[in-house]
Amino acid sequence: MVNTSSFIAKRYFKSKKKQHFITLLSWLAVVGVAVSTMALVVVMSVFNGLEEVIRGLFASFDSELKVAPTQGKSFEVSEDFLKAVAALEGVEEVVEVIEDNALLEYRGNQQVARVKAVSSNFLDKERFSQGYFWGDTSLGSSQRPGVILGRGLAHSLSVNLGEFNAPLTVYYPKTPPSSGSLDPSRLYAQASLEPRGFFSIEQSFDNGYVIVPLEFFQNLLEYGPKRTALEINVKEGYSIAKVQESLLLHLGSKFSVKNADEQHATLIRTVKLEKLFVFLTLTFILTLSSFNIFFSLSMLAIEKKKDIGILKSLGASSSLIRAIFLKQGAIIAFSGALLGLVLGIVLVLLQQQFGLISLGISSGVIDAYPVKINLLDLLGIGLALIGITLAVSWRPAWIASQVDTLEAS
Repeated sequence: MVNTSSFIAKRYFKSKKKQHFITLLSWLAVVGVAVSTMALVVVMSVFNGLEEVIRGLFASFDSELKVAPTQGKSFEVSEDFLKAVAALEGVEEVVEVIEDNALLEYRGNQQVARVKAVSSNFLDKERFSQGYFWGDTSLGSSQRPGVILGRGLAHSLSVNLGEFNAPLTVYYPKTPPSSGSLDPSRLYAQASLEPRGFFSIEQSFDNGYVIVPLEFFQNLLEYGPKRTALEINVKEGYSIAKVQESLLLHLGSKFSVKNADEQHATLIRTVKLEKLFVFLTLTFILTLSSFNIFFSLSMLAIEKKKDIGILKSLGASSSLIRAIFLKQGAIIAFSGALLGLVLGIVLVLLQQQFGLISLGISSGVIDAYPVKINLLDLLGIGLALIGITLAVSWRPAWIASQVDTLEAS
């Protein structure tokens, strides 16, 4: 039965219809499905590319895993504590971090910023490999500590790397003295740094962050052995998820361990939601395009009414007639889908190779729209197309199967 229905469906698709309007509807359906499928492939690939770029940019600034206290903003560390964490299987590097807000001043310009104080090994693992960097990728020495600023923040403060005698001053509020002194200098701690470089990764980092040596900020805040976070880099070949699980078991419930996506969960979730809504919107457009299949099959059922009567008189069952028209709809839909997939994949590959469509941002981290093909997206498009095809083909197929043999003759 399957072979018979497939054979007749292919004959109906290839044969010239008596009513040219049916042929036109069929080809309009093929073109509509092809264009919609191509749009789905391209747009999904753009979202995949943007997601990959975001992850890459964050990886230039953050580590693969971040350990932080579940309560409060800091915790105490010891040499033994750090050695125990570093000794866990899969852990390559442990970066100590103290992070807090402070007031920055440069040549009379002031701005509150997020100060990220890091141990010296922070800059070891290809930091700022994505994005832009100007200057020296070092934080100076204990005698002449340096600072690396986000480009937007450096612009707001008018920082000039060439001026060696113009330090950047950091102010941090102190606990008010119990004596009630009105001396302003006793209300805050201050220290100066030498601007060493600028980085440009992502707007929130560029406009709000500076990187300073751990010892400098530790002394300014009088933090002693306290840290706000530990950043963990994972050895090559090890699973980040497994190392994350090991850290959670070792550290216990007093600490949280977040991977890169969890550290920026809001932004990643936003991109995924936008991708989902765009997928649903384009799938709806694909559904509208597929209504030509409904009209084409309905018209075909009317035109082939006599053929259906003959098939039934020869013993064909209603299920066979239904299968013929369902497969006719599938042929139309999948012909368009195959064409759309090929065109979409070709466009994505051309964009990857030549950057045909530019972002139009001359100072951007990337010049052209990033794209990446995901097999799961192609599978999702295929499943959506199967569902739509069955939905729009079922009614005409059912009507065709109900043709009465006597009336058709």
